[in-house]
Amino acid sequence: MNQGAALIAWTRRHLAERLAGGEGVSPETVETALPETHTPGACFITLTEGGALRGCVGSLAAHRPLSTDLLENAVAAATRDPRFSPLTREALERVRIEISLLTPAQPLPYDGPEDLLRKLQPGVHGVILQRDGRRSTFLPQVWEQLPDPRVFLEHLCRKAGLMGDCWQRGANIQVYTVEKFKE
Repeated sequence: MNQGAALIAWTRRHLAERLAGGEGVSPETVETALPETHTPGACFITLTEGGALRGCVGSLAAHRPLSTDLLENAVAAATRDPRFSPLTREALERVRIEISLLTPAQPLPYDGPEDLLRKLQPGVHGVILQRDGRRSTFLPQVWEQLPDPRVFLEHLCRKAGLMGDCWQRGANIQVYTVEKFKE
């Protein structure tokens, strides 16, 4: 079993056990099976049902072992994404899991809006936008729904609770890439 399939399998098992009222899988169990998950890592867990988003929660920076980040974010995506009601054990069978392992975010220096548009790599870059004390991110997969860089950035501004043109007025931009695994 490759790393991606193993990560998905451990995540699904953990969610099934937690949603059934159990303790779930321990990070140490995952680390024994996948030693590379002992090192710090950042991931996002995206849940979809019938192709529609059902939950998405993650970490932008590595601050704990990847095993812990994976398991905690899975439960949070299933039960604490404020956009959705908590997932039930029965509904888990209809849900598909996607895991995105993030590289460390890097500042993307740019000189004005047109330079920013030239430097962004649609489909490759995940983007973190910060302005006026607010922050939002889109994983690289979001480019599939928002392929136009201007529209992508406008939606990212709105996600942060800012005006859609905030990216044109000196927002701080960071980028990252992901390795993704999907059922």
